[in-house]
Amino acid sequence: MTGATKTGLLIGLAMLMAGCVANSERPKAPEPSRPIDAARFFTGRWYEIARTPMKLTDGCVAGTTDYYRAPDGQLMDRDACRTDTPEGKEKVYEGPVTFLNPGSDTKVSVRYTVWGFVPVSRTYWMLDHDADYGWFIVSDPEFENVSFFTRQPRPSTAEVKALTERVRSLGYDASKLEYPMQFRAGEK
Repeated sequence: MTGATKTGLLIGLAMLMAGCVANSERPKAPEPSRPIDAARFFTGRWYEIARTPMKLTDGCVAGTTDYYRAPDGQLMDRDACRTDTPEGKEKVYEGPVTFLNPGSDTKVSVRYTVWGFVPVSRTYWMLDHDADYGWFIVSDPEFENVSFFTRQPRPSTAEVKALTERVRSLGYDASKLEYPMQFRAGEK
Protein backbone atom coordinates (compact mmCIF):
# COMPACT_ATOMS: atom_id res chain seq x y z
CA MET A 1 0.00 0.00 0.00
CA THR A 2 1.44 3.35 -0.99
CA GLY A 3 1.65 6.38 1.26
CA ALA A 4 -0.98 8.17 -0.85
CA THR A 5 -3.36 5.19 -0.54
CA LYS A 6 -2.89 5.05 3.24
CA THR A 7 -3.48 8.80 3.49
CA GLY A 8 -6.63 8.48 1.37
CA LEU A 9 -7.92 5.63 3.53
CA LEU A 10 -7.21 7.56 6.73
CA ILE A 11 -8.99 10.66 5.39
CA GLY A 12 -11.97 8.54 4.31
CA LEU A 13 -12.12 6.81 7.70
CA ALA A 14 -11.90 10.15 9.51
CA MET A 15 -14.75 11.53 7.38
CA LEU A 16 -16.87 8.45 8.07
CA MET A 17 -16.26 8.70 11.80
CA ALA A 18 -17.03 12.44 11.77
CA GLY A 19 -20.33 11.67 10.03
CA CYS A 20 -21.18 9.07 12.67
CA VAL A 21 -20.43 11.51 15.48
CA ALA A 22 -22.49 14.24 13.79
CA ASN A 23 -25.44 11.85 13.35
CA SER A 24 -25.25 10.61 16.93
CA GLU A 25 -25.42 14.19 18.22
CA ARG A 26 -28.55 15.00 16.23
CA PRO A 27 -31.47 15.31 18.65
CA LYS A 28 -34.21 12.74 18.52
CA ALA A 29 -37.68 13.11 19.93
CA PRO A 30 -38.13 11.47 23.30
CA GLU A 31 -40.32 8.40 23.35
CA PRO A 32 -43.99 9.17 24.01
CA SER A 33 -44.72 9.25 27.73
CA ARG A 34 -47.75 6.94 27.87
CA PRO A 35 -50.22 5.10 25.63
CA ILE A 36 -53.22 6.84 24.11
CA ASP A 37 -56.84 5.74 24.25
CA ALA A 38 -57.42 6.02 20.51
CA ALA A 39 -61.20 6.22 20.88
CA ARG A 40 -60.85 9.35 23.06
CA PHE A 41 -57.88 10.97 21.36
CA PHE A 42 -58.45 10.42 17.64
CA THR A 43 -61.88 11.99 17.44
CA GLY A 44 -63.19 15.51 17.08
CA ARG A 45 -61.34 18.79 16.87
CA TRP A 46 -58.03 19.87 18.36
CA TYR A 47 -56.88 23.52 18.27
CA GLU A 48 -53.26 24.34 17.49
CA ILE A 49 -51.90 26.68 20.15
CA ALA A 50 -48.16 26.72 19.42
CA ARG A 51 -45.85 25.31 16.76
CA THR A 52 -42.42 25.43 15.25
CA PRO A 53 -42.40 27.88 12.34
CA MET A 54 -42.10 26.24 8.93
CA LYS A 55 -42.68 27.33 5.35
CA LEU A 56 -45.87 25.26 5.08
CA THR A 57 -47.51 27.23 7.90
CA ASP A 58 -46.27 30.74 7.03
CA GLY A 59 -49.18 33.13 7.52
CA CYS A 60 -51.39 30.42 9.05
CA VAL A 61 -53.58 31.22 12.05
CA ALA A 62 -56.46 29.35 13.67
CA GLY A 63 -54.91 25.94 13.03
CA THR A 64 -56.97 22.84 13.72
CA THR A 65 -56.70 19.09 13.43
CA ASP A 66 -59.88 17.08 13.06
CA TYR A 67 -60.02 13.31 13.29
CA TYR A 68 -62.97 11.48 11.78
CA ARG A 69 -63.92 8.20 10.14
CA ALA A 70 -64.29 8.03 6.36
CA PRO A 71 -67.29 6.09 4.98
CA ASP A 72 -65.04 3.02 4.62
CA GLY A 73 -64.10 3.23 8.35
CA GLN A 74 -60.57 4.55 7.75
CA LEU A 75 -59.39 7.06 10.39
CA MET A 76 -58.72 10.39 8.69
CA ASP A 77 -56.68 13.45 9.73
CA ARG A 78 -57.77 16.88 8.46
CA ASP A 79 -55.29 19.67 9.23
CA ALA A 80 -56.46 23.20 8.42
CA CYS A 81 -55.63 26.82 9.08
CA ARG A 82 -56.68 30.25 7.86
CA THR A 83 -54.43 32.58 5.89
CA ASP A 84 -53.43 35.71 7.84
CA THR A 85 -56.72 36.21 9.75
CA PRO A 86 -59.39 33.94 11.25
CA GLU A 87 -61.61 34.91 8.30
CA GLY A 88 -58.86 34.27 5.71
CA LYS A 89 -58.81 31.56 3.06
CA GLU A 90 -58.69 28.05 4.49
CA LYS A 91 -55.67 25.83 3.75
CA VAL A 92 -56.41 22.11 4.18
CA TYR A 93 -54.25 18.99 4.16
CA GLU A 94 -56.07 15.72 4.67
CA GLY A 95 -55.23 12.04 4.64
CA PRO A 96 -55.62 8.59 6.19
CA VAL A 97 -53.93 7.75 9.49
CA THR A 98 -51.84 4.60 9.96
CA PHE A 99 -50.88 3.52 13.47
CA LEU A 100 -47.17 2.67 13.69
CA ASN A 101 -47.34 1.18 17.19
CA PRO A 102 -50.80 -0.40 17.56
CA GLY A 103 -51.86 -0.75 21.16
CA SER A 104 -49.93 2.31 22.33
CA ASP A 105 -51.24 4.44 19.43
CA THR A 106 -48.70 7.21 20.09
CA LYS A 107 -46.94 7.06 16.71
CA VAL A 108 -48.82 7.59 13.47
CA SER A 109 -48.21 8.25 9.83
CA VAL A 110 -50.54 10.41 7.77
CA ARG A 111 -50.51 10.25 3.97
CA TYR A 112 -51.65 13.69 2.81
CA THR A 113 -52.50 14.67 -0.74
CA VAL A 114 -50.98 18.03 -1.67
CA TRP A 115 -52.14 20.09 -4.68
CA GLY A 116 -54.83 17.50 -5.26
CA PHE A 117 -52.53 14.69 -6.43
CA VAL A 118 -49.08 14.66 -4.76
CA PRO A 119 -48.84 12.15 -1.87
CA VAL A 120 -46.79 13.34 1.12
CA SER A 121 -46.34 11.21 4.23
CA ARG A 122 -45.61 12.62 7.66
CA THR A 123 -44.83 10.75 10.87
CA TYR A 124 -46.05 12.13 14.18
CA TRP A 125 -45.21 11.11 17.74
CA MET A 126 -47.70 12.11 20.42
CA LEU A 127 -45.08 12.86 23.09
CA ASP A 128 -47.40 13.69 25.96
CA HIS A 129 -51.07 14.29 26.67
CA ASP A 130 -53.39 15.22 29.48
CA ALA A 131 -55.02 12.37 31.38
CA ASP A 132 -58.40 13.93 30.52
CA TYR A 133 -57.40 14.45 26.85
CA GLY A 134 -57.57 18.23 27.10
CA TRP A 135 -54.16 18.81 25.45
CA PHE A 136 -51.32 17.01 23.66
CA ILE A 137 -47.78 17.67 22.47
CA VAL A 138 -46.72 16.26 19.10
CA SER A 139 -43.38 16.11 17.28
CA ASP A 140 -41.76 14.46 14.32
CA PRO A 141 -39.29 11.68 15.23
CA GLU A 142 -36.34 13.99 14.45
CA PHE A 143 -37.70 16.53 16.98
CA GLU A 144 -37.33 19.33 14.43
CA ASN A 145 -41.00 20.32 14.53
CA VAL A 146 -43.08 20.36 17.68
CA SER A 147 -46.59 21.66 18.36
CA PHE A 148 -49.16 21.57 21.08
CA PHE A 149 -52.92 21.44 20.82
CA THR A 150 -55.85 21.78 23.18
CA ARG A 151 -59.53 20.95 22.96
CA GLN A 152 -60.31 24.62 23.71
CA PRO A 153 -59.53 27.35 21.13
CA ARG A 154 -58.52 29.82 23.84
CA PRO A 155 -56.71 28.12 26.72
CA SER A 156 -55.69 30.22 29.70
CA THR A 157 -52.34 31.99 29.76
CA ALA A 158 -51.33 29.71 32.62
CA GLU A 159 -52.10 26.60 30.55
CA VAL A 160 -50.12 27.92 27.56
CA LYS A 161 -47.15 28.69 29.83
CA ALA A 162 -47.37 25.23 31.41
CA LEU A 163 -47.46 23.52 28.00
CA THR A 164 -44.54 25.64 26.80
CA GLU A 165 -42.59 24.55 29.90
CA ARG A 166 -43.53 20.91 29.22
CA VAL A 167 -42.17 21.25 25.66
CA ARG A 168 -38.95 22.67 27.15
CA SER A 169 -38.74 19.84 29.70
CA LEU A 170 -38.94 17.33 26.85
CA GLY A 171 -35.69 18.82 25.50
CA TYR A 172 -36.99 21.17 22.82
CA ASP A 173 -35.87 24.79 22.51
CA ALA A 174 -39.24 26.37 23.34
CA SER A 175 -37.96 29.84 22.36
CA LYS A 176 -38.47 28.71 18.75
CA LEU A 177 -42.24 28.30 19.20
CA GLU A 178 -44.75 30.66 17.64
CA TYR A 179 -48.29 31.14 18.98
CA PRO A 180 -50.61 31.83 16.00
CA MET A 181 -53.84 30.87 17.81
CA GLN A 182 -56.38 33.38 16.54
CA PHE A 183 -59.86 31.96 16.18
CA ARG A 184 -63.18 33.51 15.16
CA ALA A 185 -65.32 35.00 17.91
CA GLY A 186 -67.65 32.35 19.24
CA GLU A 187 -65.40 29.46 18.09
CA LYS A 188 -65.92 26.53 20.38
